Amino acid sequence: MLLIAGTIPVKGGSLIKGEARLEGDSLLIDGHEIPCTQGTAAMVSAAVVTTDYLGIDAPHVVLAEDIGDGQGSKELYKYLTANLPEISPRTLTLHYLLPVMLLMERLIESSEKCSRKVTLIADAGAMYAAKAAGLAPKFDIFTPDIGEMAFLADPDVTHPAYIRYYLSETGVTELIESAYTRHNLASNVIVKGSVDYIVKEGQVNHTVEKPSVPSMEAIGGTGDTITGLISAFTYAGLKPYEAALIAARANRMAGRFSEATPSTKIWEIISQFPAVFKEYLCGWTGICI
Repeated sequence: MLLIAGTIPVKGGSLIKGEARLEGDSLLIDGHEIPCTQGTAAMVSAAVVTTDYLGIDAPHVVLAEDIGDGQGSKELYKYLTANLPEISPRTLTLHYLLPVMLLMERLIESSEKCSRKVTLIADAGAMYAAKAAGLAPKFDIFTPDIGEMAFLADPDVTHPAYIRYYLSETGVTELIESAYTRHNLASNVIVKGSVDYIVKEGQVNHTVEKPSVPSMEAIGGTGDTITGLISAFTYAGLKPYEAALIAARANRMAGRFSEATPSTKIWEIISQFPAVFKEYLCGWTGICI
């Protein structure tokens, strides 16, 4: 099972659980209709489109309604901690969550009780919690942007709002090296931006910068879709490092295929993934469908 967990900005605090499917520009999960906008919804939508194309099981999701007070996040942590050994997913992706170190520690301890090794992926708040709790090496892949990378490289802060590095003065490779030597990185990383850096064991092995679609920088959710793609490709059997490389390429091509402008909606980019896969996936991966 591919299990994706995160929060959505809805008041209520309850959990939405079930298999996800995409209909138009909305996610449908257990009778709930969730607009495919940025954040966790965009990430899940990208994963749904990818698993559907690959002909594998759709992702299961656990989403918490949370408008910022943290109650939904706490319920999500508790649910996962209590149920992960029984669910025993092959891949677990954690996204927007309130970064609570103790709760993250308990969640990871629970994941280690599963019947098989769980591939762990973290973005956004889940990544902050993992770093702050000293658990980054437990994860198989992190998906930070450049600002989050600066946070991971800073040994003294527990939230990106307090980073002390000036991004114009510190290069990406230096940030990666700093974070890795301090054990604040997963074994695989993609640093998302105008250039995507694909990192394995602290070393940049690939960069992806073409096609360049500058307007994607202004579209909310284009980083979230990369995490969704990685989740699906990892679940399909690609190594995390390979999944990150293919996700970076596919995301950019979808931007080109959609002829993206700053007013393009993220679901319009996501809808182009099947066409991108049809054109390029066989040559990229050997997965020919």
